[in-house]
Amino acid sequence: MDLAAYRASAEAFSSELTNAYYRHFAGLDAEYAIEPIYERHAELFDRASVEGLRELLGTATAGSDERRRLTMLLDFAVQGYIGQATKDIEAELARREAGLSLEVQGEVIGFRQSTVVQANEPDAERRAAIERQRLEATDEHLNPLYRELISRQHDHAALLGYGSYREMCQQCKGIDLAALQAQTDAFAAATKESYPVVLEPELRRTLGLGLGDLRRSDLPRFFRAVEEDGLFPAGRLVDSLLETIRGLGIGKQQNVILDVEPRPNKSPRAFCAPVRVPDEVYLVIAPVGGRDDFSALFHESGHTEHYAHIDRQLPFEFRYLGDNAITESFAFLFQHLVEDPVWLERRLGVPDPADAIAYARAHRLLYLRRYTGKLAYEMELHGPGDSLDHFAERYASLLGGALQIEWAEQTFLADVDPGFYCACYLRAWALETYVRSYLRHEYGPAWFESAEAGAVLRSLWSEGQRLTPDELLAKLSGGRLDFGVLVGDLGLG
Repeated sequence: MDLAAYRASAEAFSSELTNAYYRHFAGLDAEYAIEPIYERHAELFDRASVEGLRELLGTATAGSDERRRLTMLLDFAVQGYIGQATKDIEAELARREAGLSLEVQGEVIGFRQSTVVQANEPDAERRAAIERQRLEATDEHLNPLYRELISRQHDHAALLGYGSYREMCQQCKGIDLAALQAQTDAFAAATKESYPVVLEPELRRTLGLGLGDLRRSDLPRFFRAVEEDGLFPAGRLVDSLLETIRGLGIGKQQNVILDVEPRPNKSPRAFCAPVRVPDEVYLVIAPVGGRDDFSALFHESGHTEHYAHIDRQLPFEFRYLGDNAITESFAFLFQHLVEDPVWLERRLGVPDPADAIAYARAHRLLYLRRYTGKLAYEMELHGPGDSLDHFAERYASLLGGALQIEWAEQTFLADVDPGFYCACYLRAWALETYVRSYLRHEYGPAWFESAEAGAVLRSLWSEGQRLTPDELLAKLSGGRLDFGVLVGDLGLG
């Protein structure tokens, strides 16, 4: 196997695919044209390539960088093998989703824009009507495709010799999913009683609802946090980010492109698109307004700064591949600034951030519990077995139980990211807590104004994703990653 040629083709493929993702979900291209990209690089993801990489990995020296690279390449090849088998469905899902519209009480709303409209809707019954229409559209138009997508993922994992899709992800990514679930289940148990105590006051303050009256359709409005718009003025959105980056000693970045232009088919979900790492990195957001804009922009800017500072001399694998819990931890580090009282005072002039901090705590606890439920669900969904038929009810039970509200069944397949990405988020939330604690301890509460703290971050960013989360933590401060750290970080321990 010609590894040099494989790596060059893999980098070209990654760049082309990310560019296609950027252009479609930024609303620039109507089509999500990924099939031709897969066809141009089909040799990357055939069975021969997967088996060749398995053989090479088996002979690589334990603990060597070459073994790290081959482990990442095998995961890339396996995920690409699955992606090759599902590319037509993914493209059709994107086309269908972009073309869907909902009719709600006489108004036509684009499917992708419906969550934005819902978040800005003050009337609870209209929010529920929008959600009903979106759920119906999901069930009728998208779920048949999602069902085929996940079935193919499972079938092709079996064709590669894995006992299940879950086993495939665990082996290829080197994540002990069962151990992680044990930690997240313990977190869910430890916060079960305090969850309504933390959440209820914020629901009443922001929505005028108690937890017993809360519906899933109200959550976008809760996340929108319209009551905090005065604290998060639109005119300070980009400037506050640029000031924060400059405070860390980071100058003008020609390799970063900020895309905040509104477009009809632009995805409401903010994202970072590292097209050429580190030389061409897009930061994309579709503004909704208020706190949520700040939170989304800062989260994606954490990704952006990470990718933009990776050493361009690193091999392809360390610049593009590896454990995404690393880049997500930097995203959460920046996002957390939006709920930091010192940052709020210095960047937005908020004299009394008590309400903003209480809201952020409730918001974060809700999200953490939601993802503990997602992991538990996906561990079952992607385990051994052939039928998807009973998982809708199981999904609603696990997610509804985690959030203590009634949960709809219709998104039981749409609410699943490939490759157990929920595990990246969960470990990233824990890792961010350690990194933030270290920066505060070493450089003070205003660490975001310290060029020395910026130098530490740039040093970590420069390594791309060569290290595992445990290795990064050991390098930074010692210790071992434990999701339970979040109980104390939320003031619940």
